[in-house]
Amino acid sequence: MDYKITGYEPEKLYHFFEDISAIPRGSGNEKGISDFLVAFAKERGLWVYQDEVNNVIIKKPASAGAEGAPAVMLQGHIDMVCDKRAGVEHDFERDGIDLVVTDGVLTANGTTLGADNGIAVALMMTVLDDDSLVHPALECVFTTDEETGLIGAETLDKSQIDARIMVNLDSEEEGVATVSCAGGVVVTLTRPVTREHVKGSTLTMEISGLMGGHSGQDIDLERGNGDLLMARIIEKLMRTGEPRLVSMNGGTKDNAINRECTAVLIYADAAAAQAAAETARAAADEITAELEVFDPGFTCTIEVADDVEADAIDDASAHALISALRLAPNGVMRRNVAADGFVEVSSNIGVVQTSDDQVMFLMSPRSSITSLQEDVKERMQTLADAFGFDAAFENEYPGWSYVEHSPVREIFQESYRELFGTELRIESIHAGLECGLFAEALPGLDAIAVGPTLANVHTPDERMELASSERFYQLLVDCLRRLAA
Repeated sequence: MDYKITGYEPEKLYHFFEDISAIPRGSGNEKGISDFLVAFAKERGLWVYQDEVNNVIIKKPASAGAEGAPAVMLQGHIDMVCDKRAGVEHDFERDGIDLVVTDGVLTANGTTLGADNGIAVALMMTVLDDDSLVHPALECVFTTDEETGLIGAETLDKSQIDARIMVNLDSEEEGVATVSCAGGVVVTLTRPVTREHVKGSTLTMEISGLMGGHSGQDIDLERGNGDLLMARIIEKLMRTGEPRLVSMNGGTKDNAINRECTAVLIYADAAAAQAAAETARAAADEITAELEVFDPGFTCTIEVADDVEADAIDDASAHALISALRLAPNGVMRRNVAADGFVEVSSNIGVVQTSDDQVMFLMSPRSSITSLQEDVKERMQTLADAFGFDAAFENEYPGWSYVEHSPVREIFQESYRELFGTELRIESIHAGLECGLFAEALPGLDAIAVGPTLANVHTPDERMELASSERFYQLLVDCLRRLAA
């Protein structure tokens, strides 16, 4: 293979990352990467376990002299969020990621990069491959379907794991260690519709250019949500005229802040459609001004076409969809004012879809407090009941609570201080991590989440600083040496 990433150490870390980037591995499509890891383990004579949902565990004995040290679990997920810019031709089911290296920064050509959490996979492969390292017994756990609700980690038979020290490699800022996280759930609201064949003039609106982002870690950045902005414009049009809704589609993932949305309305005649277009442009101008600081790339294209036939959604369902979207909780819902405004509760409307027979939208609420998470779920059920939707609550996962005494945290702090001459910052995050599921199943688990610097994950602007991953590998290897003592 002709590798693109050169000049960074260890060389194999980046080679492994390029190897796995060539394998399609969107959530639910992890069989290929899972089998690749099994083959990797067998080639090196390592113990390997693969389950029915393609989770993989690879175990490596302790290095000489470290046999008495407690085993350590390294953990990351093998799936990635698959998103691409409008107009980019890329089939995530078949195509590998087209990597781009520019001035020490790794990105992808118009798609998500998959460093979240491909870098964890490459890190574990590099450690397993290097027999010169000093380390305790290692249990490298590669989980599936993390991005759709931590499904692999929930399903995994944790009796296969002996370690009670866990290093999760899914944190995304160098120099920061995560020590607790929020829990979450995927909420799906659906409502059946009927359609009527109508003739007239269509108004097509397309929102694009928004930054998007991770629905946990970026939820407090006031970025625009394409689905909600479109619902706002459509509601205004419904108040000033009598459009029929033909379609509204935006977003691909519940856990990504939506960047794009397209809607089609149909009016009885050209004059009504042209008047609606002017109203929509005025609303878009207002939104542009509002987002100038937080999301300056917002655009809304508006086109009118005459003499069109379409199947329009029944008015009751169309109004129910727009009203529910306008009232659904989205963004930061509660902060802890005693902890620097840390986000405790949020929700993200990630996907809106209209089909021949139903309308649907997906929400991703998160909270680090169980009672508040239950309260949000109850509010969403109330919203569904009020507008005739069925609500489904799926893929729920627990939060991960902070513990006062953590030997693994202390080791990472000491190592970071000695290697880099500064303090490792300790944080809680609003995003979800798999640590909570492992902590529930493995009593006494001492866990930490760390990783190199990634930016704009879950978007086509995702990037990884190569020098950061180089330094992080030094930290990981040094901590394993300390844990082997």
